[in-house]
Amino acid sequence: MSEYQYYEFQAIDRPLSDADRQALRDLSTRARITATSFTNSYEWGDFKGDPARLVERWFDLHLYMANWGSRRLIMKFPARLVDRDRLGAFLREVDCVRCWNNGDDLILNIARDEVEPDDWDDGEDWLAALAPLRSDVLGGDLRLFYLLWLIALEEGVVWADESEPMPGVGPMTGALEAFAGFFGIDPDLVQAAAERGSVASSGGAPSDAAQRIIAAMTDQEKTDLLVRTFDGDPHAVAELRAMVRTRLQPDTGTRTVAPRTAAELRERARAIRLARERAEADIAAEERRRQTEAAESARQARLETIRRRGESVWRDIEDEIGLRNPSGYDKAAALLSDLRALAEQQGAIEEFRRRLQEIRERHVRKERFIGRLVAIG
Repeated sequence: MSEYQYYEFQAIDRPLSDADRQALRDLSTRARITATSFTNSYEWGDFKGDPARLVERWFDLHLYMANWGSRRLIMKFPARLVDRDRLGAFLREVDCVRCWNNGDDLILNIARDEVEPDDWDDGEDWLAALAPLRSDVLGGDLRLFYLLWLIALEEGVVWADESEPMPGVGPMTGALEAFAGFFGIDPDLVQAAAERGSVASSGGAPSDAAQRIIAAMTDQEKTDLLVRTFDGDPHAVAELRAMVRTRLQPDTGTRTVAPRTAAELRERARAIRLARERAEADIAAEERRRQTEAAESARQARLETIRRRGESVWRDIEDEIGLRNPSGYDKAAALLSDLRALAEQQGAIEEFRRRLQEIRERHVRKERFIGRLVAIG
C-alpha cells in the first residue's frame, strides 16, 4: 500500500478571514478550505506547514493520521479556563504529550506512533467524533487526561503502587471512546478504568443541584456571565459548567472510594481480557459446532438423494469423466466420494470397491482423474 497521510484543522472560537484563507491556500493548492476548516490528504509528498504553528495562529483543533500508524491530536484552550498545574497529576509519566502556553492559549499536543488500525481508514470522520472533548475539558471534565495516563500505564512506565489520578473514567462518552480507539489504548484497560465513575463525568451536576449552586452565585458573577454570553463569548457556558462542578464536589455527600493502584488496574484489565477471550472462544466453538452440524445435515441429505437415484449416479460419473476437463473430473471424484460414504453406511463397501476398480482400469490413462482419486483417498 502506498503512503497515506490525512490532515484536518478546525476553527471553533473564531472563523477564518479571507486573508487567513489565502495564507492557508499558499500552503496547499488542493486542500479543502472553508471559514472554519482546512482538510487535505497526501499519497505522495508531505504537508508544507507546521501543524502546531497553524493551531497557534488560526485553529482550535488539529488531527493527523498516517497509514503506517502515526496519530496526532492538537487542541487549543484559553489558558485561563484550564488549570495546567492540575494536569500534572495526569501527565507526569506520559511521553506522548507536549503542553505549552502561547500567549493567552494553552496548546495540548498528543502524538502516538505504531497504532495498529483494525481496518483501512481515510481519517475523515475522526475529528468530528473527537471535537466534543475540547468542550468537555473547558467544562471541567478531565477524563481525557485520565485516558492519557492509561497510555503511560499501558506502556509500563507507571509504578505498580501508583494510584489512579481520579476515581475512574466512567461512564464513557462517545468522544472518549473515539479517543481511546484513535490512539489505540488497550480496550480492556479502558473498560477496567470505566468500571468506576468520575465526579467530573459528562453529566455534571444534577439539575436541582446545579440550580442551587447557580442561585447561590453572587450578583456580580451572574452579571459577568450574562454579559459575556450576550457578547457571544464562546466559553461563557463552559466556564459556568466548570464553576458548578467545582462548587458541587464538596457537597456531593458521596462515600469516598479509595483510588485503585496501577497494579490493581492491570490485574482487572487482565481478568477482563481473559473473560472476553473465553467468551470469544465459546462463541467460536458454538459457531464451529453449528457449521459442522449444518454440513453433516447437508451431507446426509445429499447421500439420501444419491441413494434414491441408484444406478444413474454411476452413469453420471462416466459422463463427467468423459468430458476430459478439470470440472468434470472434480464432479466425478465428488460423486465417488459420496458413493463410498453411502456404501459404508449400507455395509456394501466391497461392492463399491469392485466398481471403483473397474473405473480406474477403464480410465487408467487419464492421469489427472486418477490423481483426484488418490487425493480423496
